[in-house]
Amino acid sequence: MCLGATADSACEAGAVIVVAGAGLAGLQTVVALRSRGYVGQLVLVGAEAEPPYDRPPLSKQLLRGETDSTTLEADWPALDVDLRLSTRALGVGDHVLTTDRGELPFDRLVLATGAQPRRLPGADHALTLRTRADALELRAAIRPGARLVIVGAGWIGAEVATAAAAVGTAVTVVEGLEAPLAGALPSDVGHRMLPWWSGVDLRLCARVSKVQNDAVTVVGGGRIAADLVLVAVGATPTVVDGVELTPEGAVAVDAQLRTSRPDVFAVGDCASWPSHRYGTRMLVEHWDNALHGPTAVAANCLGAADVWDPVPYFWSEQWGRMLQYAGHHPAGDHIVWREDGERWAAFWLAGNRLVSAVTVDRPRDLVQARRLMQRSGAVDGALLADPTVAVKDCAL
Repeated sequence: MCLGATADSACEAGAVIVVAGAGLAGLQTVVALRSRGYVGQLVLVGAEAEPPYDRPPLSKQLLRGETDSTTLEADWPALDVDLRLSTRALGVGDHVLTTDRGELPFDRLVLATGAQPRRLPGADHALTLRTRADALELRAAIRPGARLVIVGAGWIGAEVATAAAAVGTAVTVVEGLEAPLAGALPSDVGHRMLPWWSGVDLRLCARVSKVQNDAVTVVGGGRIAADLVLVAVGATPTVVDGVELTPEGAVAVDAQLRTSRPDVFAVGDCASWPSHRYGTRMLVEHWDNALHGPTAVAANCLGAADVWDPVPYFWSEQWGRMLQYAGHHPAGDHIVWREDGERWAAFWLAGNRLVSAVTVDRPRDLVQARRLMQRSGAVDGALLADPTVAVKDCAL
């Protein structure tokens, strides 16, 4: 039965729920609404011309040529969704979503508009990696002898550099910070990854002054010629007019993922929520958040009051290694290292409470650490440093 069916008009058969954003978060929201018994009209609006597809493989399996499609499976007849592709959400009014193809009335609206690549001034012609078309263009360009310059040694930069170097592309990576992944992890963690990058020309602490379609100019480092330039310097939330934003430009939501408009919710890459677990607002632009957040947002659309406060999770495949991350390391006050040769882990603790972990080829450690974080459990730091002790056995 639909939650709140006796009190919430969004549960009625004649109700209309519009979901703006036809990516993973949007599709999962539609699935969650139907699975919770919602029988009213559902409209799914997507800016791209393609039906919903998965994005993590774009810099992994699709880029490596292991697949050509990452389309998400969905039983569209059973979902009974009015799918409107090539339709961009622009703004929210009083129970109306404005798009570039007209207005859509709603009883409830879920913003799942995702994020878009951050661009550098004057570099609008450079390639970014966000869409399937981007990935296919990049895949065609990474070939033996080709010259690829990547601006940014973050998650996307690392994965693209890995794939390109593996096929014989001459790769130069320009990074403004002092270590790979330094925008996402402390530099002492990134420094441990430097040996992985031996097959590419990695230029750290390098400030880009100009990006052209055939070169990147670095302050004090000259001009780096390229057959293709990829800008991989992060992403910014894709938002619409009419809802309150955070100073960082994300859609501000409460603990139930509700925006400044009581009939409008937001989920996934575009939404910033208050985390009691970490004592700060969280903006997590990763697949796991887009996969699981829709369960909470669908319930709350239908009258529940489920709190969304997860332990974030992310993984990356780079340089022949599986790198996994969980939690929120800025909440920690010290770090514990678990050393085991090429397989290592770092754990952040606040006092004796585990708040974050990053592991390299130690998936069991990550799974167990995440479970401890979900329980907000205390740990013995000395035991945690011992690679022969299971993480779960470090709990106090």
